[in-house]
Amino acid sequence: MALNLRPSRPKKSHSSGYRVGWFVGRLIIWFLALSVGFTLLYKFVPVPITATMLMDANGITKDWTSLSDIDRTMVDAAIAGEDAKFCSHDGFDRDAIQRAAERNARGGRLRGGSTISQQTAKNVFLWQGTGWTRYLRKGLEAWFTLLIENVWGKRRIMEVYLNVAETGIGTYGVEAAAQRYYRKSAASLTRVEAARIAAALPAPKKRAVTGASGFTRRHGNAIAANSRVVRGDGMDACVY
Repeated sequence: MALNLRPSRPKKSHSSGYRVGWFVGRLIIWFLALSVGFTLLYKFVPVPITATMLMDANGITKDWTSLSDIDRTMVDAAIAGEDAKFCSHDGFDRDAIQRAAERNARGGRLRGGSTISQQTAKNVFLWQGTGWTRYLRKGLEAWFTLLIENVWGKRRIMEVYLNVAETGIGTYGVEAAAQRYYRKSAASLTRVEAARIAAALPAPKKRAVTGASGFTRRHGNAIAANSRVVRGDGMDACVY
């Protein structure tokens, strides 16, 4: 019987750096696959729930509504109040971001320059976050904003935004807001009613939609006036 006299090869021992790199690489691949997969899914399927809703101690009132069943005045009010360049930017309003950075550099409360696309990406896929987690979220928010801009398009972004945005204490979406504040469907909102909902969007737990006074009332009136400009100048054309 012939003997095998060749020395056996020693088993390769991977360094800790290799194992960490392998783990991180797999993590990135899974993240990319899941993020693209859920973005594709939500292009067609209503978003069932978000992290903000899950963490809301006040409960959840929502009613997913197709954009075709939301009065156009609500779209105009959202654009007028939150993102005048919605139809012309690629998901990021660089001028607004620069202005926000300059204000933040001067001190005081941090302010963002988020577009409706960025807010939608945050609301659907991420969390609100404070402290260092806010900066982590911002990085992920940019990735998801690019995804929804290229996969969903403007009309779907607006539809999702108007369904997941917080519109009051425990209230999400403009249909739930219309029912709560005006006892009517979002399909029947007047220009002023839509503007007052839009005026409360940046601080829905603090700003009253009905019976508003002071800044919120003035801001709502300004949005109502500017929403006419949005319609007249075709600034909502990408949605219709």
